[in-house]
Amino acid sequence: MPVLLFISQIEPAELWKRALERSLPGIEVRVWPEVGPRACVDYVLCWKPPAGVFRGMDNLKAVFSLGAGIDHLSDRRALPEGVPVVRMVEPALTEGMSEYVIYQVLRFHRRMVDYDAQQSRKEWRVLSQVRPCERRVGIMGLGVLGQDAAAKLRVLDFDVAGWSRSEKKIPGVQSFAGAGTLDAFFERTDILVCMLPLTQETRGILNRRHLDRLPKGACVINAARGAHLVEADLLAALDCGHIAGAALDVFHQEPLPTDHPFWTHPKVTLTPHIASLTNPETGARAIADQIARCESGSLPRNMVDFSRGY
Repeated sequence: MPVLLFISQIEPAELWKRALERSLPGIEVRVWPEVGPRACVDYVLCWKPPAGVFRGMDNLKAVFSLGAGIDHLSDRRALPEGVPVVRMVEPALTEGMSEYVIYQVLRFHRRMVDYDAQQSRKEWRVLSQVRPCERRVGIMGLGVLGQDAAAKLRVLDFDVAGWSRSEKKIPGVQSFAGAGTLDAFFERTDILVCMLPLTQETRGILNRRHLDRLPKGACVINAARGAHLVEADLLAALDCGHIAGAALDVFHQEPLPTDHPFWTHPKVTLTPHIASLTNPETGARAIADQIARCESGSLPRNMVDFSRGY
């Protein structure tokens, strides 16, 4: 019987174990640290696995990430050679991310942050409002999550563009591709949404130079990774008034230290890395489909290309 090892310090292990056992009746599910003989482990489903955990797993067939990001698995030296690493793609994860992005875009678009501030001052004042077609949203990263969010924002009639490594074709969405188009992309964006994978090329991409390219009064949403953002540069842009607001779900250090200025900054809304969470039931079904492919001799879908970093 094939063996799947589940590893996570933050996910509800028992919920996942039950969901996996329901979707994988022919698979033995083990939960870290109850590994058993390492050579008998066929598959690993994990988030931030401990150092050395793959040592001795000589018959491993695939490593599945519990999340869409794989930067926690980016050290190829820690993995047995030739073992495919697979991104999590499942409907609840995609739905949740689009919900988060749409919610934050609408908050900035309808100036709800300003109305919250007015309420705290007991101030009754109607603010100007523009139509969605006049609000330019720019999404950095047009993978599965980014494309879904872009399509749903288009349904709401926002003027949507996307930036990615290569050109993408999404109905009604302008595509910017490659480093040479970054300036033009930032200059046309009123609400910036970062959904990029974290690579050496994208680390620190939300920096002073690029934030300065945004129109005055633009807003920033980061739902990708904390390392995409140069935090000091954003704080400076907020304090000088160039950036009107920021919604941040991810940070360089998590949990965010209690003395970090983001906690109390009047123009920052933060959430504890919950923009979207992998659902155990739908996630287990996605893993069951991937394992069925592997057991039939096919390669899993959504494999990571480490030459690109995602």
